[in-house]
Amino acid sequence: MLSHERVWAAIDALASRHGMTASGLARKAGLDATSFNKSKRTSPEGRDRWPSTESIAKILRATGATLEDFLRLVEPSGSLRRSTIPLVSLTQAASGAKLFTEEGLPVGGPGWDEIDFPDFGQEKVFALEVTGDALAPLYRDGDILIVSPTASMRKGDRVVVRLNSGEILAKELRRRSAKTLEVGAFEPGQEDRAIPAEDVAWVARIMWARQ
Repeated sequence: MLSHERVWAAIDALASRHGMTASGLARKAGLDATSFNKSKRTSPEGRDRWPSTESIAKILRATGATLEDFLRLVEPSGSLRRSTIPLVSLTQAASGAKLFTEEGLPVGGPGWDEIDFPDFGQEKVFALEVTGDALAPLYRDGDILIVSPTASMRKGDRVVVRLNSGEILAKELRRRSAKTLEVGAFEPGQEDRAIPAEDVAWVARIMWARQ
């Protein structure tokens, strides 16, 4: 179960395993030294703050640990579950084929493949294989994004947006209302974009990136 408490405990355990504090692990991964401070784990209003998938990916690269290693720290009892999830390429997802429901969930059938991946519990997820440079420079050809259209989203989350035109964007969520989806680019110097809600086919939160 990817609970808030267990994910942060796994980061602490990973740091300890490599003889570091959480701050030392953050520095080794190229992050701000305060990124994993206990004070950063909840908001001033008391809401849970989760580490980003990019931060986790960086500490795994810095320590040489795998995602499975990390999830075993999340589930120390050895009850790590795996499941088969649907996979589709970026090119196929952008096509006019009826691959998704109105909620952005896979319909299955022709065009879909499958991959084995750790279980995300209650969230409904699918895998999106990046093709070409449409999502560059952050995501490159061959990267796999694990995304969920059912996961809760808040400002600052990384999301994949499919427009009714077929265009697919990877952006940072700024604001979402009944009328507009506001997203920002990852690259500095680029302006935010406000997309009318009627132009959006679906939005899915990026849960993990396998690069």
